[in-house]
Amino acid sequence: MGNPKEFTIKELAELVIDMTESKSKAPLPVLIQPGPRNSLADVVGLFVGNAVDLNALTGVTVVLPDRPLLAAVDVRGGIPGTYHTDALGSGGLMRHISALVLTGGAAYGIDAVAGLTSWLGARGRGFAGWGAVIPLVCGAVIFDLTNGGNKLWGEVSPYRALADAAAELAAADFALGNAGAGLGAIAATLKGGLGTASAFDSVTGATVAALVVVNPYGSVTMPGSPTMWAWYLEQAGELGGQTFPTAVTGHAFEVKTGMASNTTIGVVATDAVLNHEDLQRLAMMSQDGYARAIRPVHTPFDGDTLFAISTEAVPVAQEPVTLLRLGTIAADVVARAIMRGVFHAADIAGHQSYATRWGAHLRGSG
Repeated sequence: MGNPKEFTIKELAELVIDMTESKSKAPLPVLIQPGPRNSLADVVGLFVGNAVDLNALTGVTVVLPDRPLLAAVDVRGGIPGTYHTDALGSGGLMRHISALVLTGGAAYGIDAVAGLTSWLGARGRGFAGWGAVIPLVCGAVIFDLTNGGNKLWGEVSPYRALADAAAELAAADFALGNAGAGLGAIAATLKGGLGTASAFDSVTGATVAALVVVNPYGSVTMPGSPTMWAWYLEQAGELGGQTFPTAVTGHAFEVKTGMASNTTIGVVATDAVLNHEDLQRLAMMSQDGYARAIRPVHTPFDGDTLFAISTEAVPVAQEPVTLLRLGTIAADVVARAIMRGVFHAADIAGHQSYATRWGAHLRGSG
């Protein structure tokens, strides 16, 4: 007998694909696929608004629902900037929220929460059980203060006005990449951005979607390669046709130059009817999407935060296996949203985009 053939990583990947696509096998049923928009808005009742300040290279993204949302949160970064997250914790009084803010500006960005709160209150949208209308708004910030924009705004930051503008623009269709809070985002050595993705699960009948502002200390791509860490999760060419890994990469990673300007924040949403404890577990499981798409992640220099929200519209079996399934899908959706945020970003202020550096190498570029 001769020596066994040795395969490269690329050859093995192609072999698996050939076997999967073999005409001699009956096609498997499609159980999980992107929603019609492949976005957060595939969870019916959710709308997203973006506003940017091109001079300051920063922006605000808001998530506005047509009804109060059951909400939970999972915070894993070493230096988070958040608002009302403790109130969503176990034993807390707040379970439903009026809206959500994802913003640039670090500590200054919290002004966006105040802006959206006032915007909602003026329209009578909020909790009214105690006699006054009180909008319950949660939020998280990224650090984008050293990305090259002019941050000399004096005593009045732009974030309150940006939140108002974003709320006015909220819709089911919205821009990605350099949009909203994604404008000032940098992902290690590439321009970061705002990304979204969704999945419909025919087993449970539920939709799961994510919206993420991608601004990590770590990288979304393998060192020196166009291949993203979570390349294998690509759906329907949404990432340009990712190339297969061509080298072992477990021993190496890339990070930003300097330790500032970090943090990835986002929200995972579903229409499944879940209780608060299960939604909290969904948030925790969804953070694995950060780990699949970013390396390193949850570092001392990031404030990684992920909200979980439910419109409570689709009844699902109230058993652990349901949560197992939805949480697994949610982590994949979060990873896809992260990769799409980088994929759709554009060059700005000397920060090179994925398209500029690697676009010509993708399988869909020809």
